[in-house]
Amino acid sequence: MKKTLIMVGAGLEAIPIIQKAIGMGIHVVAMDLNPKAPGFAYAHESVSGCVYTPEKAVAAFRKWAEKGIKPDGVMCAAVDAPHTVAAVAAYFGVKSVSRETAALATDKLAMKDRFKEAGIPIPWYKEIFSADELQQVLSERKESIVIKPVDSRGARGVLRLLKNAENMPAPKWAFEHARNESPAKRVMVESYLDGPQISTEGFVVNGAAYTPGFSDRNYEFIDRFAPHIIENGGQLPSCLSGETSLAVKELAGKAAIALGINNGVAKGDMVVHRGKPYVIEMAARLSGGYFCSHEIPWNTGVDFVGIAVRLAIGEIPAPEEMAPKFQKGVAQRYIFPSRGKVAAIEGVEEASRIEGIRMVEIRTEVGEIIPPVTSHPARAGVVMGVAGSREEAVKRVEKAVRCIKIVTGK
Repeated sequence: MKKTLIMVGAGLEAIPIIQKAIGMGIHVVAMDLNPKAPGFAYAHESVSGCVYTPEKAVAAFRKWAEKGIKPDGVMCAAVDAPHTVAAVAAYFGVKSVSRETAALATDKLAMKDRFKEAGIPIPWYKEIFSADELQQVLSERKESIVIKPVDSRGARGVLRLLKNAENMPAPKWAFEHARNESPAKRVMVESYLDGPQISTEGFVVNGAAYTPGFSDRNYEFIDRFAPHIIENGGQLPSCLSGETSLAVKELAGKAAIALGINNGVAKGDMVVHRGKPYVIEMAARLSGGYFCSHEIPWNTGVDFVGIAVRLAIGEIPAPEEMAPKFQKGVAQRYIFPSRGKVAAIEGVEEASRIEGIRMVEIRTEVGEIIPPVTSHPARAGVVMGVAGSREEAVKRVEKAVRCIKIVTGK
């Protein structure tokens, strides 16, 4: 009998996961609050519901299930909604991350508390409640500070406050900016640890961790968009040494297990500071940005999404299926046009014809308004490519980005 999978979230970046599950012979039911969610066009069924409100999602699926259907699994991708996945799975009695794990993964302060208890290396951190308290932290700490909402996503409300910087924002503005992006109006600060940052993505299967996804994050525009922390894609394989990479992977696995992930996926934001790896954050879901669906398979040959889908419906993959088969060069860059009204979009076809370019996706159109870049959703497009080496992949992708002109005006 065909199995049924609930996909929480049906945005653009969920489409490859929906397509993969359907290709595996699985009946996919996608849920999103947006009636025009692009993933609905690919799923077998669609359900209207808020992906970030568990009780509303459960109510929507309770009504859907009146026809007598029960899912075999629940998952999410490119939306930070493991708490909704856990609630829906608990209602239907299927396996997923626990509600405790989901709560830890969506509350950055609780997450850090758990990591501290487990002895996981993390930056210094603290919850703050006022601009005056932020000023006190800035005065007392010797290092630069990151201020962020406790419970937001997509780098919304996240600021880097450089020590002794001339153009550092006022503490009052910084605190209010972070608090306004928090649904619960909670704010925290942590030390900014300089050094290479890495995106990891892997699995915990029966208590053992496997981390085939390992990408160097690109922050070349960190000063351009300051004080906001905006990533501009990344590249694989990593430039880190084998020994350091192994240390990062081992730490990512320990962090995932510390959160309570037993049979599921884990996405890590890691940093190597003065030669030692630290965990910045860990998510209990599939990544966005096409990392899990495109970059990891192109880089390693691992069918990452296929394995994640199988875990979601209760199947257990073999260890060799999660081991990289090769290491090809992969690069990704985003497109950040000047703010204003889009007057023209040029060079897309030219960029697409460059050798090794696998994806050119434009996320705006003529007549739309390009806002200031303050978080990751402000990206107007993405370019991805493959080559025999990371250096060649970067060259190809950056050449393609230079071809694309998104002309804006008033």
